[in-house]
Amino acid sequence: MTYGERRIAVLAIIVSTLACLFFAFARTDGGADTASAAIENTGSVTDALPTPTAVSVDVAATPTTPGAATGDVEGTEDSAFGACTIGQQSVRPGATGDSVVCIQNALIAAGLYAGAATGQFDDSTAAAVRRLQTSKDMFVDGFVGRETALSLGIWPDESSSVIHTPAPPAGAVDPLGYKMSTVSSSGADAPAVPENSGSGRRIVYSRLGQRVWAVDRTGAVVRSWLVAGSKYSNEEPGVHKVYSKSERSTAWNGKAWLSLMVRYQKTDIGAIGFHGIPIHVADNTPYMTEAELGQRLSGGCQRQANTDAKFMWDFATIGTTVVVL
Repeated sequence: MTYGERRIAVLAIIVSTLACLFFAFARTDGGADTASAAIENTGSVTDALPTPTAVSVDVAATPTTPGAATGDVEGTEDSAFGACTIGQQSVRPGATGDSVVCIQNALIAAGLYAGAATGQFDDSTAAAVRRLQTSKDMFVDGFVGRETALSLGIWPDESSSVIHTPAPPAGAVDPLGYKMSTVSSSGADAPAVPENSGSGRRIVYSRLGQRVWAVDRTGAVVRSWLVAGSKYSNEEPGVHKVYSKSERSTAWNGKAWLSLMVRYQKTDIGAIGFHGIPIHVADNTPYMTEAELGQRLSGGCQRQANTDAKFMWDFATIGTTVVVL
């Protein structure tokens, strides 16, 4: 073998080795291979949250939509309020009434709708809504939910529906002995469970109040706390069951670690459930503080203070009823 041939052979070996190293690291950095492997753990929970590892995929980030920007996980929206507000969490084509008039007037003011405010959610109104959603990089469905209504300035002020209870004394625990968070309460100190929220042992989640209740078999409130739920109102109202749990998981886009994930709803891009405050994969910093709980900040899941997440992990065994209001 000539000197030139030897040089070419050595270079080929180096290139091959670097390529293998590249693909090895790529496969362990939140890729599809690692994201699909779920870690199930039904054991006891310690004070320290688990060290993040890439595991099962859940909804805790802004959903990908046709034409949507794929920026960082969860942001905040402008919440200026217009002259009217809608009276429903979702207004769809075929609807009639004051909420539709409000939507049409807002679309007219935005220069997106040339018709009259008839109060009939017809095809032309839906087309105007889709134009708005497309221009704002939203999920394009022609429905007016929270995100679309916020962009039109017609979503009602939610703050009056969110009840903030006094922070418990340092070191306080609930009746089951679990440490309390700054946004939790129990027994008589907890807000009343909403009416028409079922009976027996269950978890009750109010989207409007951004609050969760853990109720025992006798109907007594063991614990109640604020969460940060979905800004898209994609948590399906009704009765669900806890079907899966993972001590560690990742958001659907791989940008957030989610601790103590308790799932109760499936969607096209992942699961919706309760988990601890998410952590940025990039730098291991939290997405928010406990003081920000009580606001809609996620893309689907309900974020909890880490102490509340530990309680939920043990209380919500597989099969536990979850009532979403």
